Amino acid sequence: MSPRVLLVEPNAGIADNLLDAARVITKVDYQVSFESARRQLTETAFDFVFTNLRLGEFNGLHLVHLGAEFDQPPRCIVYTDKIDLLLGREVQRAGAFYETAPCLPVTLGAYLRGRLPTTDRRDPTRLDRRLEFRGGRRCWDEYMLRVGTTA
Repeated sequence: MSPRVLLVEPNAGIADNLLDAARVITKVDYQVSFESARRQLTETAFDFVFTNLRLGEFNGLHLVHLGAEFDQPPRCIVYTDKIDLLLGREVQRAGAFYETAPCLPVTLGAYLRGRLPTTDRRDPTRLDRRLEFRGGRRCWDEYMLRVGTTA
């Protein structure tokens, strides 16, 4: 059985990307505001809630706390445009996973298909070294990706 997913995103462009990534896996209920998402979350049981951290005068953490009150709480993934270390820690303390909006279209399938740990163990205060080019032995790989040939 495919998981029930609620996506809460006020930006239509970001929502389209996330909906395209999720719809190949499962049906997605989409809401643009905190108020409509809260109403739907209280009326329908969801397996996953993907929500933007910033939802007008509310934020995605409010939905995480609301979902935690249910007998079968949904797994919550809270994402943001820019990394905010303090809010990232707060998201994790609330029992949700913290993600960035640019990464989410790629990682969304893994959230829906994979077995998630009970908590998000990643440290949002640590820089992801994969995002910067550091040189070394892998210089050849970077060069070959740019050139597009193999040796």
